[in-house]
Amino acid sequence: MKKKELFSSQDLEITLDRLCHQLLENHTDFKDTVIIGLQPRGIYLARRLHKKISALTKNKNIPFGELDATFYRDDFRKRQPVLPSAMNMNFIIEDKNVILIDDVLYTGRTIRAGLDALLDFGRPRKVELLVLIDRRFSRHLPIQPDYVGKRIDTRVSQNVKAEWKETDGNDRVWLIMND
Repeated sequence: MKKKELFSSQDLEITLDRLCHQLLENHTDFKDTVIIGLQPRGIYLARRLHKKISALTKNKNIPFGELDATFYRDDFRKRQPVLPSAMNMNFIIEDKNVILIDDVLYTGRTIRAGLDALLDFGRPRKVELLVLIDRRFSRHLPIQPDYVGKRIDTRVSQNVKAEWKETDGNDRVWLIMND
């Protein structure tokens, strides 16, 4: 197994700053916008972006949630074992702009499940997707991100692993080649 670094800690920080500024261009004061991270690994990216945007806008009241879409997945009954993550969504999204955040976009199935799970919290005005890594040519569903840290072309035998200092001790993103 070989690993190639896609993002160092410094690269990741620069990319997060860029993504925050892109979001600020489109949502200015975040008055009617909520930020939601997809469990399990998208929450770390979402927490970082939420913290940075709150500081940049000086708005400490931007709604933030952590959404678990485990039971909305189309492969739910095929996966063993099923271990749902904690959900932290204490607001409704009715008529709000939602920024849905995940670390890696691969087949699109997790995002589709997340969109289904979102509807339990209301009907949003608009949903935008932000991902750190877009594995472009691997989609099973017609889902495309609005904001992207980096687009990469991968084979099915390759994996992308985002490491977060909160859980892994480092901030890095790796392309893992199993062939």
